[in-house]
Amino acid sequence: MTANIIRIAGRVAKCLYFCSEKLFIMNECYGTKFILNGELQSEDLFDNSLVYDGDSIYEVIRMLKGSPVFFHDHMERLSSSVKLQRKKMLADSSVLKKDIINLIKSNRKREINLKIVFNYNKNSENYLVYFIEPIYPSEDQYKRGVKGILFYAERKDPGSKVINHKLRSSIYHKLILDGGYEALLVNDNGFITEGSRSNIFFFKNDTLVTAPDDMILNGITRKYVLDICRENDIEVKFACVKADRITSYDAVFMTGTSPMVLPFCCIDDKTFHVRLPLIGKLRQLYIIKAEESILRFRSE
Repeated sequence: MTANIIRIAGRVAKCLYFCSEKLFIMNECYGTKFILNGELQSEDLFDNSLVYDGDSIYEVIRMLKGSPVFFHDHMERLSSSVKLQRKKMLADSSVLKKDIINLIKSNRKREINLKIVFNYNKNSENYLVYFIEPIYPSEDQYKRGVKGILFYAERKDPGSKVINHKLRSSIYHKLILDGGYEALLVNDNGFITEGSRSNIFFFKNDTLVTAPDDMILNGITRKYVLDICRENDIEVKFACVKADRITSYDAVFMTGTSPMVLPFCCIDDKTFHVRLPLIGKLRQLYIIKAEESILRFRSE
């Protein structure tokens, strides 16, 4: 079992346990402070029910050099998720930006993930902004790749970033048992759509293949990787890959907030090329765009 899987298992073991099929979750707030409805609060006042009871729409943003990456893109997706779920915005982007800056000043964390949650629970509506403990790939994992597993499930509302406790816990359990880093979701028709917390790209004959936008949660990282492909004349085909046909591809990689651009060395017992120059190129060009987004955030 790799060191990263041990870290994941340890974190999940701390956060999750099961009793009569009900999921109990310890405080996921990582840091000394958090924001509740615009007010800075002490971490010991963090209430998980404001995240896990009722309906929650959320965004996870990577913090780089003390600033959020692709802030405006995340705000656009948050607004879109709220509309798709027929809810109301609990705070606009200008308010959330002030909250984030306030939280950054109180915690002084530079390399971490930040979570925004809009919670709708009966007659109570609240929003939270807080840091969560990140699990970033090591340089060795970028070089050697990580293990993926096939998981037969699909999101009910792929276009909305909504917390699904049951699906999430089932995937975590399977990842721990199989020693996997990420689960590739397979729908009822046998097609791979996306990862449990990432988007998936397949590579063959100088062409990338990724699922159509309307079948997935279109990740921010994926959006910019596709922009990079267009700018560099890298051919992309939008189609889902059959789970039983993955061996016909040379390489597979994921894109996401924490992994950025990360290759799979294997999916279940099927192995793939890892040292593909294109994957490294996409990662480096993505980092450049991320740093440009930070400059925009600071200049505004």
